[in-house]
Amino acid sequence: MLVRAAGLALAVVGLVGCATRPTADAGMPWTSGRLSVRVEAAAAQPARSVNADFDLRGDGERGELRLSSPLGTMIAATRWAPGVAVLDQGQGEVRYADLDSLSRDALGEVLPLRALPDWLAGRPWAGAASVMQPSGFEQLGWTVSLSSLGEGLIAAVRETLPRVVVRVRLTQPGS
Repeated sequence: MLVRAAGLALAVVGLVGCATRPTADAGMPWTSGRLSVRVEAAAAQPARSVNADFDLRGDGERGELRLSSPLGTMIAATRWAPGVAVLDQGQGEVRYADLDSLSRDALGEVLPLRALPDWLAGRPWAGAASVMQPSGFEQLGWTVSLSSLGEGLIAAVRETLPRVVVRVRLTQPGS
């Protein structure tokens, strides 16, 4: 269950390599905080949720993500680049063709992982159409609320079943 929970967390903030080891540009800044993901029960699937601290750097094309427990124990790490996403949960690396495959395997459905770095920066991802709303925007079937971004809080909700709610508290609000 812990392995699936770590995979769920990585599927939310995990992201997209080549045959060589994918890495983020060392000059890219880190985004840190705490995330909560809840996939609500639907049909024969029970509800699933996970909470983790995270450190993320990169964008939809290339980056890395580290997840840890509240006590600082590393849960999992992922790296991505065009053509590959690599998940490491401490028992060896698992390679995926892309972020969609990683999230489908870890969560049982596809999440918009390439968009997440931009969403955490408070803006729509440039790779897909978006519709601005008074308190945020809609993109890829998700409603992203930025109404509390100044306090470091971001929420993304997908209403399509199963309903998924992602909440993030950034360590350095407004940065």
